Amino acid sequence: MRRVGIIALLQESNTFLAGRTTLDHFRRDLLVTGPAVRAALADAHHEVGGFFAGLDRAGIEAVPILAARALPFGSMTAATFAELMAMLEEAVAAAGPLDGVLVAPHGATASEGVPDVDGHWLGLVRGRVGPKVPIIGTIDPHANLSAAMVDATDALVAYRTNPHVDQRDRGLEAARLMARTLAGDIRPTQAAAFPPMVINIECQNPAAFPCLPHYEAAARLRAAVERGDRAGPVPPGTVLSTSIVLGFPYADVPEMGSAAIVVTHDDPAAATRHAATLGDGLWRDRETFLPRLLAVAAALDEAATLPGPVCLLDMGDNVGGGSPADGTVLARACHERGLARSFACLCDEPAARAAVAAGVGGRIHAVVGGRSPEWEGLPEAAPLVADWRVVALTDGRFTEREPRHGGLTAFDQGPTAVLETDRGLTVMVTSRRMAPFSLGQIRHAGIDPASFRFLAAKGVHAPVAAYREVCPSFVRVNTPGVTTADLSRLSFSRRRRPLFPFER
Repeated sequence: MRRVGIIALLQESNTFLAGRTTLDHFRRDLLVTGPAVRAALADAHHEVGGFFAGLDRAGIEAVPILAARALPFGSMTAATFAELMAMLEEAVAAAGPLDGVLVAPHGATASEGVPDVDGHWLGLVRGRVGPKVPIIGTIDPHANLSAAMVDATDALVAYRTNPHVDQRDRGLEAARLMARTLAGDIRPTQAAAFPPMVINIECQNPAAFPCLPHYEAAARLRAAVERGDRAGPVPPGTVLSTSIVLGFPYADVPEMGSAAIVVTHDDPAAATRHAATLGDGLWRDRETFLPRLLAVAAALDEAATLPGPVCLLDMGDNVGGGSPADGTVLARACHERGLARSFACLCDEPAARAAVAAGVGGRIHAVVGGRSPEWEGLPEAAPLVADWRVVALTDGRFTEREPRHGGLTAFDQGPTAVLETDRGLTVMVTSRRMAPFSLGQIRHAGIDPASFRFLAAKGVHAPVAAYREVCPSFVRVNTPGVTTADLSRLSFSRRRRPLFPFER
């Protein structure tokens, strides 16, 4: 039986954060080796779950090696990077001889001194297994794709949805490519194009303009995949996979930007030609990727005219992009306007502790949110001081059964309290940062999200997968912060130049 290793190392690194990602961040989320990888991810809506399922279907032995994942945050410390690389090399060596490797890098992981962590560790794996062992994997479309990542692998497949609800499907696709490669049916040849441009996060929805035409073009190229899956020889040049890579603009690294990937059967020239076509299409339409930036006051005015509940997407404090999760801009605006039935979630461990001490039904005068150094100099994001009634207390643990952004099923945001003001604002305060990827975050406290008129969610596209269950309307708000959609407010020093839209 063929043996295929499975490795995942996923973290989106926001280099504009003062804080740094440590090994403890991975330990809190996921850091396992060997059989524990299967136990953690085989049944998840995640690409690694797809790896296991696809290999099992093909009768190939899956060899779980390492799975490391941390919630998006700042760059890794040098010590964390070194420890992870040592752990990886030891785990690969312990796995024994492999016929192939399925990999799941995020694609936008950075550390102190090594801006392209994914290119580095993929290169380590390539060096360990040798040039003839196929390495095939998935990446997040928010990857900042590098030439090193492409050179180290035989095929990379990016998720095609945002929110990312197709992760397991892309894992299955990668496993299918691996099975066909090991069977001798195909020989993947990969190429990428790197147009000098950044796609603004506000525009990064594959299912809508301006991204949709480019995803449709990639799908037309990919139509030959189904023909190639049939019995019989696969003609050289057959397109096996295509990917649009949107990029992650909150990592100030030379690789920052958008890209396109094409994988063909045994025809590098055809892969290069098709990737260039997709990349040229992105470049041709670059002006369409300029965002619509709606200020807070205007956003609330617009939201008031829409059918509710309305989800207010807090782009400047996007937890899925690494932000602190305690920005008070939208909570403050709703409070000051006296907007009845408005909801926000903030990470604030001291406030949660104070609520626990008061107990359900108790009243506290407390500072909530705005504690992170990223909000200094931004009075609109300062701590929110008010009188609060404690509505609910929980341990912060909840689950999600449906495919949601990130593919996770179990969550733990630490001791959690639900607080309410007399002016109609409800705030959930958590002890740990938590991205709003599941309505279980609200429901586990006995709160019905559909009972609110306005729900502030700290994200751009990712929360939509969950919140569209109750929200017919979404408004993206140009709030300040380390994930602001207004990239002119961020100071870049390491990005490549020229790069659209910074240089027009």
